[in-house]
Amino acid sequence: MPNTLPPRFDVSRADIENVVAFFYDHVRKHPTLGPIFAKSIPKQAVAWPEHEAKIARFWANAILHEKEYDGNPMAMHMATPHVHEEHFPIWLDLFEFSLRETLEPYQADSFNAFARRIGRGLQMGLTYRDTPSDQPPKLR
Repeated sequence: MPNTLPPRFDVSRADIENVVAFFYDHVRKHPTLGPIFAKSIPKQAVAWPEHEAKIARFWANAILHEKEYDGNPMAMHMATPHVHEEHFPIWLDLFEFSLRETLEPYQADSFNAFARRIGRGLQMGLTYRDTPSDQPPKLR
């Protein structure tokens, strides 16, 4: 059955792929995020393109309602011990920079708001994971 839902906002699959490529080009050079991603993405030449394609499928699913992504971002981040809640503001700021460099302002605004909402959810999951069970949860 073909997808009948309209996109959440006005971006194309090509726009998403451009954002993802730009973002990960800058991630690899970033002093904080680069080493974190280097631990998670194997060093083979094919690993980065595969990862970028997977993330583009995630965004295409989330925004365009394509059905090509079947991962679980929360589980993946929760299972990665070197990713912590304090990395998300850095990640989100770099992602916003990538959006603003590759999209029209109205597209970047919508995509950024959506990415920050998703990022807050992932960050909260890591806050929960990293809070010792004998301490009260961090609420903010």
